[in-house]
Amino acid sequence: MGKRIDYPFEIRPLSAEEGGGFLISYPDFSECLSDGETVEEALANGKDALKSTIAALKAKELPIPAPNSGGVASGKFVARVPKTVHARLATRAKAEGVSLNTLVLTFIAEGLGRKERNAQ
Repeated sequence: MGKRIDYPFEIRPLSAEEGGGFLISYPDFSECLSDGETVEEALANGKDALKSTIAALKAKELPIPAPNSGGVASGKFVARVPKTVHARLATRAKAEGVSLNTLVLTFIAEGLGRKERNAQ
């Protein structure tokens, strides 16, 4: 029996516009996706996709992320903005009694949520 691969995954239903069924993705591998008509089929196809992704990385002698490492997305990045935008954000954060980081994360989450709603 082969070695068990324990990487976290996410499954979500696909809309009719997206073709229906279920999508499976692995946060540790940004490009490892699969789908299926049922959750069970998506899981099986996802397992095959994960094995293929790991085999391809090994073949190219590229690093293989550890489970739960977040892969290439560390959750941290630096963004440069004009000084006037920075000042406006800092003023708004102070007025709302939150950190600049919290304010910016809220704006990003709202923007992503809006985009996802509009795509459906």
